[in-house]
Amino acid sequence: MRGRAAGPRPGAGYSGTANLVAVEVVDGPEHCTPPAGGSAVTIGAYDGVHLGHRHLLSELRRRAEVRGLTTVVVTFDRHPATVVRPESAPPILTDREQKLELLAAAGIDRTLVVPFDLARANETAEEFVLEVLVQALDARLVVVGEDFHFGHGRVGNVTLLTEMGSRHGFEVVGLTLEADTTREVVSSTRIRELLATGDVSGAAELLGRPHQVRGVVVHGDGRGGAELGFPTANVDVPAGLSMPGEGIYACWFERPDGSVHAAAASLGRRPTFHVTAPRAVLEVYLLDFSGDLYGEAARVSFVTRLREERRFESPEALVSQMTDDVAAARVALGLTSGQTPS
Repeated sequence: MRGRAAGPRPGAGYSGTANLVAVEVVDGPEHCTPPAGGSAVTIGAYDGVHLGHRHLLSELRRRAEVRGLTTVVVTFDRHPATVVRPESAPPILTDREQKLELLAAAGIDRTLVVPFDLARANETAEEFVLEVLVQALDARLVVVGEDFHFGHGRVGNVTLLTEMGSRHGFEVVGLTLEADTTREVVSSTRIRELLATGDVSGAAELLGRPHQVRGVVVHGDGRGGAELGFPTANVDVPAGLSMPGEGIYACWFERPDGSVHAAAASLGRRPTFHVTAPRAVLEVYLLDFSGDLYGEAARVSFVTRLREERRFESPEALVSQMTDDVAAARVALGLTSGQTPS
């Protein structure tokens, strides 16, 4: 499957590398001091901070500005499903660090990270409202999606919030969920489904940026450079993060110093050399780069899928295909031969 368009480099526009200067992060409502003048609040997992989320955050900011309120996102230290239904919990699109960066980039004043454990899962919706919205945040406005549910058994909804708001002095707005050009609702679930099929271009359209994973460069089997002539960075991505389907991708590779490199990545089980493998490995070849990356934190942003992973009859046949893959990655990333990103 070929991608639809070259994706923006990380750092261009709305990215996962936004600065965190203006945002306040508070861990736990017990450590939260209500903002002077009250707050405008939204609540949710905010996994991915996708275009639907950003539409809601923009509306929150607009309404808060009119009323002079501090904007607050209430989110959780883990996806609630990992506690409520761990056997079917989805892989997450963004880890804590990236989610906080993206919320900061959306212009939010404060993020309250609520620990989510069994006690929190068994808390009633009314208890959550009193502890978090009323006592910790002095909420004057709450903006959520019209299908928002919370509290034990998910009995809390916009109607209950509105009833409690009338007693505790906050207004509630339930927004229609943002849809894409096909009129399908933008959701984290849809994005995960697109990623699972390898459609990283489609996922990027809903995220508003390329899907990014983060990990540390570790030692692999050393075959890429010594035998094949394509030294790769093996990026060890923590379990539980949403990965694209196995295949070959054009991507951007960001180093800790902020430098961004065009790259071709293989995400798979290396069938040319391994009959079976316990899990997929992310190997990234940086175009026009030479240097030691071992031990570095890496950010890999997937732009487009170039092809499926397949087994080759010989290392020579694989090298020939890898040469073609690198050329295809240059095209997908909008580069000419030998050009590096500016």
